[in-house]
Amino acid sequence: MLNTIKERRSIHTFQEKQIDIDILKEIFTYGSFAPTHYMKEPWQIKLYQDKGKQQLIQAIMDSYVRIGMIKNDGQAKTLKMIESMKAFLDAIPHHGLIYFELEEDPVRYEEEYASVCAFIQNSQLAAWEYGIGMLWTITPYMHDPDFYKDVGLDPKVVKIAAVLQIGYPKKIPQAKRRTPIEEKMEIIEK
Repeated sequence: MLNTIKERRSIHTFQEKQIDIDILKEIFTYGSFAPTHYMKEPWQIKLYQDKGKQQLIQAIMDSYVRIGMIKNDGQAKTLKMIESMKAFLDAIPHHGLIYFELEEDPVRYEEEYASVCAFIQNSQLAAWEYGIGMLWTITPYMHDPDFYKDVGLDPKVVKIAAVLQIGYPKKIPQAKRRTPIEEKMEIIEK
């Protein structure tokens, strides 16, 4: 497991090959062993694959127009860019939208969010053990209330924590240097 922690990479390009749903269930089951306050296990997953990806992709494109990331000008250049973005997203075998119920208490909210992040990291590590890559994405459309509605969620009830892009890696990036922990750690002895 220690090697998996060091060797795992964020994957940006995927083979056009589906992952067996039973393997994905196993990966997310391992993810569910994340620390969770009061055993609430707050994480929820919407898994988009096959033709189901089209709903997510359309919701993303609509959101990008609403929030101004894509012009709504109908020009050939814009339309070509939209088609290119759709093709890129469609080539990703699986998209996992990870969300959790909102908590009014700010301490409880942070506890739930921290648990969900631990779930995501556990899932990434488990996936790597299976030779599967994930990219943990945080994107602007996650803050668009209409995006939530487009994917069947209520922004007053849940928070999207991440969208995971999931598949067998086409290319594995080189390791990036990490800052020595001594530069990040303050030891207090008195």
